Amino acid sequence: MSFQSFPQAGYQAGVSDFGNGCFAYLQPDGGWGLSNAGLVTSEGEALLIDTLFDLPHTRAMLDGFARATEARIGTVFNTHQNGDHWFGNALVEGAEVVATERAADAMQHELPERLAGFMAAAPGLGLTGEYLVHCFGRYDFTGIRPKLPDTTFSGRMSKQVGAKRVDLIEVGPAHTGGDAIAYVDADRAVFTGDILFVDGTPIVWAGPIGNWITACETIEGLEADTIVPGHGPVTDKRGVARVREYLAYIRDEARKRYDAGLGALEAARSIALDDYAGWGDAERIAVNVATLYREFGDSNTPSDAATLFGWMAQLWQDRR
Repeated sequence: MSFQSFPQAGYQAGVSDFGNGCFAYLQPDGGWGLSNAGLVTSEGEALLIDTLFDLPHTRAMLDGFARATEARIGTVFNTHQNGDHWFGNALVEGAEVVATERAADAMQHELPERLAGFMAAAPGLGLTGEYLVHCFGRYDFTGIRPKLPDTTFSGRMSKQVGAKRVDLIEVGPAHTGGDAIAYVDADRAVFTGDILFVDGTPIVWAGPIGNWITACETIEGLEADTIVPGHGPVTDKRGVARVREYLAYIRDEARKRYDAGLGALEAARSIALDDYAGWGDAERIAVNVATLYREFGDSNTPSDAATLFGWMAQLWQDRR
């Protein structure tokens, strides 16, 4: 395996080495569950940012990092509660697991058994089941022993990794209720979790969308050259601006349709993606508009996963 530095590395699967003991593990194409992870090392110590969706994917990631560095992982930081960022925690034996208080609370209800149940039911769910297989069929949710956080925080927390300080900054609720990012001043690097989807459509499970826009502005205000998103290729502040602009665009377009009396699914279908048409998983706009409608005051817009995946399945079919 060769290790190249950003921006020359492009978007290659596996470990990218940014120099100075700072690494990322990338999973093209960044679609459903194909999340990124990060590793910050110094003086033989390491902090891992996120594990992956199942045990095979997490083992491959840990093996890749082990070939890149001999530093021992003493801390795992989970950026939020979605399983593709923490289901592999138990494979990092002896490490302290850290997350925000909100993320840790939610993890107790977003366990692998829930996804395993969805997938077991998928064959009988028609189009929605077909879509679930499209999203999650490559993962194995059996045999996962959930490892919940040992340490939680609100606001900010700093972890020392050898001679480096890693600042953990809570920026949620936004994508989920418990989002946080990791900033490494010594490496001029930020690991954003799912505050950033690059070349893929962000999905607003929680909101409010104004908080997510503010989170993007927080990242833009940091002294960073290397920005590792939760999904997609490594970027810089231009990538952050694109996500911020998308969020503002769908907020404004959804508001027009809400004020005109359109239902949330009808509104999602009618929003032209224009500059964002090339992003993956465009059907996530159904969830984004539903979240916005509830934010605008429509308590009748559904929030349950079964309905929202059904809506996304319909838009996915429309676009095929």
